[in-house]
Amino acid sequence: MANTRLLFLSEQEEDLIHSQSLRLLDEMGVLVRSKSVLQLLEGKGAIVDYDAMTARMPAEMIDSALDTAPREMTLCGRDPRNDVRLPATDYPYTVNNGLAIFVVDKDTGEYRDCNSDDLAEFMKFSDALDGLDFVWPALSAKDKPAHAQTLYELWITMQNTSKHVQGDVVDGAHNARAQIELAALVVGGEDKLRERPIFSMTCCPLAPMSFGGGAVEAQVELAKGGIPISSMSMSLSGLSAPVTMAGTLTNANAENLASLVITQSASPGAPHIYASDSTPMDMATGNIDYDAPEFALISIGLGQMAKRYRLPSLVSGFGPIDTESEGGDAYCRSVLDMLSSAAVTDITGGMGSIDDAKGVCFTKLLLDVYVWELSREYLKPVDISEEAIALEVMKEVGHTGSYLTHRHTAKNMRKALIMWDKEKLALLSMEKKALIREAGKIVRRILADHQVVRMDEDIVRKGYEIISAYEERYAP
Repeated sequence: MANTRLLFLSEQEEDLIHSQSLRLLDEMGVLVRSKSVLQLLEGKGAIVDYDAMTARMPAEMIDSALDTAPREMTLCGRDPRNDVRLPATDYPYTVNNGLAIFVVDKDTGEYRDCNSDDLAEFMKFSDALDGLDFVWPALSAKDKPAHAQTLYELWITMQNTSKHVQGDVVDGAHNARAQIELAALVVGGEDKLRERPIFSMTCCPLAPMSFGGGAVEAQVELAKGGIPISSMSMSLSGLSAPVTMAGTLTNANAENLASLVITQSASPGAPHIYASDSTPMDMATGNIDYDAPEFALISIGLGQMAKRYRLPSLVSGFGPIDTESEGGDAYCRSVLDMLSSAAVTDITGGMGSIDDAKGVCFTKLLLDVYVWELSREYLKPVDISEEAIALEVMKEVGHTGSYLTHRHTAKNMRKALIMWDKEKLALLSMEKKALIREAGKIVRRILADHQVVRMDEDIVRKGYEIISAYEERYAP
């Protein structure tokens, strides 16, 4: 099968990124702000300086981690029909943006602070969209106690989707343990959760080359529990990584390899996803710059590195429809996001995001998904075989015949040609104000009609009891 996939690095350049990553990990190592994790790494062969809290990782540790890491995994849904099997086959799986702090109100259009009710509604909407394969908790539960916020975000999301949930920002092994307890409640025990992990966790290294204490201890606890880890490097060129493309790629690659070592040291064979949300810093403002042309190139390059290591990957973002953009700006955004999604990646994320990922918008999520459902047709495998070439059919038609009336055309046209959804295409072709108005109507209709697979009320109650006990025990 032929696939539309973009390559950026030559084999020799991949070799160089790999070798320089190994040197970085061996000669400088990583800062790990946890004595217990440093002890774990030292027991596996790292050279640890407890005063500096650094761990240097010899190449043998990296090789061992790559040997034990699984090449395939399943991100399970509460409903098995929503299982996501990695690596992807036809085109990347998709996920929405996660943990924004603002939302565009679907009824008033106001851009405001979010709360747990907004989270529940946005996750219900995400559950309804077939073009979204699994979900991140889209919004922060800012109305809940800060020390238990992550638990509320996971539990509210699980109730409002039957898709796989990938969480974020876990602080400490105790918090990870509570999240495992919540998910185990849903599936019937921790052994069953290990068999069918209905949630995974984004554990971000802190560029450059460091790991926060609570987060890395949570990563170890989650890995021990069989929860898939996504090691999302957020290397920012010119801020937390060298400004050069080669330096950023090496920094992000080394952080992913270090995170993999931590996961495999905690539990050999634990599922792990190579991930990146790396992009340059905007040199004029100091902000993260997701519109930078280099974002797509970084995605493609790191996708190649993940493929080299045969690790499942999440290295690109997709969200080309910006309701505030038009003309050349909107066109450039669309081109960059499509280039990013044509990387060698298993997952592409960020749908529904606005304001440099600080906010989300119902309408934008709908439009992003519709654009993806149309454009992903370019990424499907194409059969290039003797049967598909149809030489015998060519000989039957001859020099003066027509393929229009030949049975081969009628039999194969639907699978051979891209058949775009005309209603979605018509919506996306509308003038801007009409587009936003009509998309808003669709959002409200979907929310009114969609029914999420219900969670047993007794399980819901017990989950909130777990969170309440956690709140009381760990209250600041």
